[in-house]
Amino acid sequence: MTVWLKEVPGGCELVVLVQPRASRTRVVGEHAGRLKIALAAPPVDGEANAALIEFLSDALNVRKSDVSLIEGQTSRRKRLAVRGVAPAQVMAILPK
Repeated sequence: MTVWLKEVPGGCELVVLVQPRASRTRVVGEHAGRLKIALAAPPVDGEANAALIEFLSDALNVRKSDVSLIEGQTSRRKRLAVRGVAPAQVMAILPK
């Protein structure tokens, strides 16, 4: 198990570092104990947060409502909860 992923009742939590205004949205890899995700969206009016939730819901094949931002609404460092997905599934789906 990695530092950026932990199991919680009903799903898992991810600790991520986002890089807004990237050329494309993708998982970059692990950086300082967090999963680094590059987002094409700018960090304006919640666009980057919405893009992050949409990207993770698509990648993990869950509804957007199953992905919630717990911490870091205005920071590049964020903590998210994903309902209905086990950590092993996340590790199998997301590139490290």
